[in-house]
Amino acid sequence: MDPWASGHHLKFETAALTHPGHVRRFNEDSIFGDGERGVWVVADGMGGHRDGNLASAMITDAARDVGKAASLTELSFAFRRGIDAVNAELLSRSQGHPDRIVGSTVVALLTHDGNYCCLWAGDSRCYLVRDGRIEQLSHDHTEVQDLVDRGIISQEEAASWPRRNVVTRAVGAIDDFELEQATGVIKSGDRFVLCSDGLTGHVKDEEILAVSSRLSATQASHELLKLALARGGKDNISVVIVNVVDRGATTLVMR
Repeated sequence: MDPWASGHHLKFETAALTHPGHVRRFNEDSIFGDGERGVWVVADGMGGHRDGNLASAMITDAARDVGKAASLTELSFAFRRGIDAVNAELLSRSQGHPDRIVGSTVVALLTHDGNYCCLWAGDSRCYLVRDGRIEQLSHDHTEVQDLVDRGIISQEEAASWPRRNVVTRAVGAIDDFELEQATGVIKSGDRFVLCSDGLTGHVKDEEILAVSSRLSATQASHELLKLALARGGKDNISVVIVNVVDRGATTLVMR
């Protein structure tokens, strides 16, 4: 896969890593990146090692099948259509077994002609690092985030809330499924970080900011993974970094 693509003279330096962590025997995360088409994805499967891995792999396969688009709207529509098909297939597989839902979170970054679209369901995240600041473009679909949004608990209390990992929206979990989205204009120097909760469970936003700001995409992905593993690596860990640069080259790392 070519990590370089241009749109309005923008080029993307990208890198991606996934790791099972220290506790889980199997990796249910799947990652995908294609700078030529402007599609990057992190999916975190749920339902046991076989089923969870299947669900997340179906999502990255759907991303792989998205063709080149004439506009960001067309690219977004094609991606949504693929995810809707995965959702229907996963629901069909679990039909008659309501206690055995197989699903996956997903977060995707789509780019075209100097614009971006972030699409997500669940608690895998997309960050934008710009001008020395970090912004979480996605908004977690979790029970604990809902409690924070409603003012029932504080952000500090959320960090240790017993059900903080309970997801309220995921591919394969509900019939009335829809991806949430955030859009914007890309600037030279922007850095996007996509990750599963295996990373954010151990690494703070300000640390993601510091690491991604000073290192190349490849170096930053390795450093963030190293931090999460050093702090326990209790879950599968995935990180995809997309840097908007003017020149240079790197190799997309997929592990």
